[in-house]
Formats: sequence, C-alpha cells, structure tokens
Amino acid sequence: MRTSRRRLAVVLTATTVLVAAGAVTAISAQAAAGCRVTYTISSQWSGGFGANVSVTNLGDPVSSWQVGWTFGAGQTITQLWNGSHTQSGSQVTVRNAPYNGSLGTNASTAFGFNGSWTGSNPIPATFTMNGVTCTGTTTPSSPPPSSPAPGDTQPPTVPGNARISNLTCNAVTFAWNASTDNVGVAFYDIYHDGQQMTSVGGGTLSANLTVVPGATWGLYVNARDAAGNVSQASSTVTITPPQCQTDTTPPTAATQLAGSASGTTVTLQWTAATDDVGVRAYDVHRGGVVVGTVSGNPPVTSFIDSGLTANTTYQYQVRARDAAGNTGPASNTATVTTTGGCTVCTVTQVTTDTDIPWGLATLPDGSVVYSRRDAHDVIRLNPATGAKTTLGTVPNVQSTDGEGGLLGIAVAPTYATDGWLYVMHTSPTDNRIVRIRVVNDRLDTATLTVLVSGMARNKYHDGGRLRFGPDGKLYASSGDAQNGSWAQDRNRLEGKILRLNPDGTVPADNPFGNLVWSYGHRNPQGLAFDSQGRLWEQEFGNTVMDETNLIERGGNYGWPSCEGTTGTCGTAGFLAPKRTYPTSEGSCSGIAVVRDALYVACLRGTRLYRAVISGTSLTGVQSYFVGTYGRLRTVEPSPSGGVWLTTSNNGDKDSVPNNSNERVLHVALG
Repeated sequence: MRTSRRRLAVVLTATTVLVAAGAVTAISAQAAAGCRVTYTISSQWSGGFGANVSVTNLGDPVSSWQVGWTFGAGQTITQLWNGSHTQSGSQVTVRNAPYNGSLGTNASTAFGFNGSWTGSNPIPATFTMNGVTCTGTTTPSSPPPSSPAPGDTQPPTVPGNARISNLTCNAVTFAWNASTDNVGVAFYDIYHDGQQMTSVGGGTLSANLTVVPGATWGLYVNARDAAGNVSQASSTVTITPPQCQTDTTPPTAATQLAGSASGTTVTLQWTAATDDVGVRAYDVHRGGVVVGTVSGNPPVTSFIDSGLTANTTYQYQVRARDAAGNTGPASNTATVTTTGGCTVCTVTQVTTDTDIPWGLATLPDGSVVYSRRDAHDVIRLNPATGAKTTLGTVPNVQSTDGEGGLLGIAVAPTYATDGWLYVMHTSPTDNRIVRIRVVNDRLDTATLTVLVSGMARNKYHDGGRLRFGPDGKLYASSGDAQNGSWAQDRNRLEGKILRLNPDGTVPADNPFGNLVWSYGHRNPQGLAFDSQGRLWEQEFGNTVMDETNLIERGGNYGWPSCEGTTGTCGTAGFLAPKRTYPTSEGSCSGIAVVRDALYVACLRGTRLYRAVISGTSLTGVQSYFVGTYGRLRTVEPSPSGGVWLTTSNNGDKDSVPNNSNERVLHVALG
C-alpha cells in the first residue's frame, strides 16, 4: 500500500451557484482572507451536474491545498479532474494533484467534477479549509450554461495563437486565444514538454508561470470541457529564460578527486567546488575527453564510468560549471587501473541515425529492426557490419509536434514463417496498433491490418511500447493523451497496459472483457518480462516521480490521484510501484530484462539504471553512463546476452524528420 502525503492547507474565499429543479441561482458563500475560491455549476442535466472550482492564493506561498464542503442534499461526485477527492456521506474533501499543489501569492489553479443528484441540487452548506469555516463573499466568475446535453463526447477546438510576454529569469506570461466547445470550455491545462504546470478556468486566457533560468522549455495549452473532453494541444512556444544576474566568475576547482575500480567499472568521488552563484554541473574527463556530466542543484560529487577495458590504466579530471556556463579549472588527476570481470562491460557503437530510433527488436536471424519516429520508416540493421536497409514507410503515420509518430515495434513469434511486424503509431486521428508483413526485405503495405484503433492521441502522453509475452499475447502501453481521468476509466484504452491476441481480438481471460489489462497509468513507455513470466512496466511521472511497476492482471496503479508515492496513494485498491525515481534523475522510457536484472533507459536522467529482480523487489540499483551518451530512449535484449541501447538527444520534442544525430549502441554484459 502506498503512503499518503501529508497536506498543508490554504484558507479560501468561496462562491457557489445553486441549481435546483432546473433553476440557476447565484449564492454567496463565506470565505476567509488569504485566498479566493469560485465554485460554479457549469451544467446540469437529469440526475447529473458539472461544477468548476478555481482557487487563488492571496496569502503566503503554499505547497499544497485542501478544500472541503458539505453537500446539502447528498449529491455525489462521480468524476473529478486536477485533484483527488474523498467523500463520506455528504462531506467532500478535495486535495491538489501532485502537479498543482504549489501556489505562489496571487497564483491560481482549478479543478472540476461531475456529480449526481436526485430531487434537488442545493448549494453546499459550508466551505472549510483544514476544518476551519471560511468567511467572506465573492460572485460567480461566469453564468453556467442552462441545459447542456448529457453524454457530451465532443472535445473543444485547439487553443489558438499561443504566445508569451514579460519573460524574465524566473517568470513568464503565457497567453492564447479562446477555444470553442459545443457546451463550453471549463478549463485550460498548461504544460511544458509533457509536464502539467497548472490549470485555469475556462474564462481565463493567460497564466503567469514560474520558470527556471537558462532552462529551455516548450509551453503549450489544452482546452478541456466539463465532461472531461480534451482538445488537441496548441502550438508550442519555446522559451529559454535569461540568468537572473550577470555572472562571469567561474567556479573553483573540485579537489581530492579519487577513484577505485571494480572490474571494468571505475567509481570517482571528489570534494565540491564553490561558486559565487552556484555550481550546476561537473564534467568528467577521461584522457582529456569529456565522458560524462553530473548535473543538479547542487550536483552530486561522484560518477560511475562503465564499459571500460580490463586491466587498463585511465586518468581522470573533473571541471565544475555554473548556470552561466563558466567552467572552473581542472581538479587534480586521479589514476585508476581496471581489473578483470565486469557487470556492464564494453560498449560498441553499431550505427548512427539522423532520426529518433524509437522501437527496436531482434529478428530470428539476429539482425535488428527499428522504427524512426519522425521519418515514419523501419530500418533493418546488420549488427556485425553496421549496414542498414530501409524496409519502407508505414502508411498513415502522423506526428504530433511532440512525442507522437512511429513508436513501438515487435516481431511476431511466428515471424520466420509469416513475416509479421507489429507497430504502434500515431495517425491523423488516433493512436493505433497495426501489423504489416516483411516480404523480400520490404514492408508489404498491401498486408497492413489495423488491429487496435480509437486510442486518443495528443502532443504528449502517447505511450507506444509493444512486447510479446511468454503467453503469446501482445502487450502494449498507452498514454493518457493528457487526460488523466481516462486512466481510471476501464472502458477507455488510454492510460493502460493493453493485452491482445496476435490478430487483435480480445483474449478470453482479460479482466474486464476488453483489451485493458491494467489501468491508472500516466505515460508508460517500458515493458519487459522476467524469467517467471511477470510483466514489468516503466512509467513517466509528471513533476515528482517516475515509477517502475510490477503489473498485475486488472491492477489499478493510481494515476491521476497518485504519482509515485505522492498524492492519495493510500486509496484502497491502488498498487504501489516497486521503485520510484525523481523525474530529474529519471524520465525513463524503455526497459529490458536480462538474466533477471532490469535495465532502465532514462531521457532526462541521461543514464541507464540496473536493478536485480529479487522476488517482487528491485535491489542493488546502480546507475551507468550518467551523461556519457546523453538521453537514452530504448534498451532491448540482444541475442549475445547484452543489450541494445539508443539515444534521443536532438529533435525529440518536435516532429521534424532527420534533424537528429543519434546512436545505436551495443552493451556487453558480464
């Protein structure tokens, strides 16, 4: 069972709207100084209603919030967005989601819900914050629609003309033009690079955002209606805030650099450098060449260098860097000699590519096939010579100016006789799984068969990994398409691990009578089976934690109420992750299992994790190649007992084909 996070409270002002027997009436609720809350009934239909709640913090900055009220006629919340809730009888408590708990002074956030009612739908009796009754009055932000149609499935249009102003070192104003909707826009959700920053009400067309000096982010916005339908994303606005002060002073030298060898792995440690503003990274030099970077605020003062040659002497130095890019002098030199034996052994660059290698699999003859995400074609690679053959372009693939495109690839267990390749990709309308035959070293497009369609797509959160299990079934990871509520809806395919027969039909022993195998996932991109036939999954967190999960049939993994171990993770029925990673050291995509060791490839964390599978636990976790090869996307077992490893360093947040410079590596394992 996961542990719930302790929540702090903000004091709030509240306004509500009474909808009774079809009448819409504005009623003022009491609220206290320090914040403002507007509670608005956005829609009502026979037996149901939608409500929006916006929160503005007028006091000191807070790290989390909790809003409570009592329904006057026993109404029930049936679905909630941008937070989590508990309800006991008529008493409701709503807590922030992991991504929207922090509120600076005058900062706002919002949540919304659908509810049910019978007979009447009166105003909530009281609003409280952390058990304290609120005082004061406000007025509704906007009148609600009179009678929207139930069962609304039409999403809003795309928000237009995304733009910024007032960019400083730590803040920016992000604005956009209004979306339209058949019922009405309830919220705008603001993201950078797939991570939700905040939400605002449907009548608000800008947000003041906190940013990081020197960090390049891509900002965009999605519109959402009261029924939870989410638009496609706006265009991306790329920002790089300036440093908050001019800094020309480099850090001092790191000192006391020392190293030790264990087989062909060297561990380095040193004493931190100092800087007038702050050290943000250490570049590790081996033989005068940078082989890795350790970053952070502050960065750690250790580094593991792997894949070296046995019984060889290496010389290392470390240089500190600050946020302005000033580089300090070299540390002392540490001389280390490797010995025999290794866990993670030699690394061989097999080829490079101008596009993003995403899915990768091994054919029965030992050659490799991989998908190029933005170019939409499939490559066959001879690992002995590095020679590449283009098998062809997959039809009907359309990228998303983000994470979508040609994604996972899997080789049928029967490939030697039927030539089937399985591919997951984004189309102009959805995410889908198809299969296509390889005939005479070409994709035979006449054989293309759509197995699964109708999975919602978006700029980010498209999932995409495919893996055949030891049971002969095909497993697929689907993202939540930037609509967290879908992850909890077992009748939808988003935010799930899916399981299907090779012909796309539903296996008879699936838990819910459809393709859903597990649910409550945000954006899973890693799938791997261990020697016991158990399925492990890797999942991107939002801003707090990534997760490695051991997947159970019918299991609920908690998103959006729970991210890692933060949020309402103690909710009955939620399954806890077996390992979590801070997103700054994770943002991990592919995983592989070799001899019951789990290997995890991380993008933002620029590293490969290795963990030993012991029972249902992951033990002995170690990091390799930290900063050595940059962002790592995919790791897959190789026939030799090693792993394939691909990078994703350039152009992986756009959809421009052939604007990358990536590597396909082979890592030998001991």
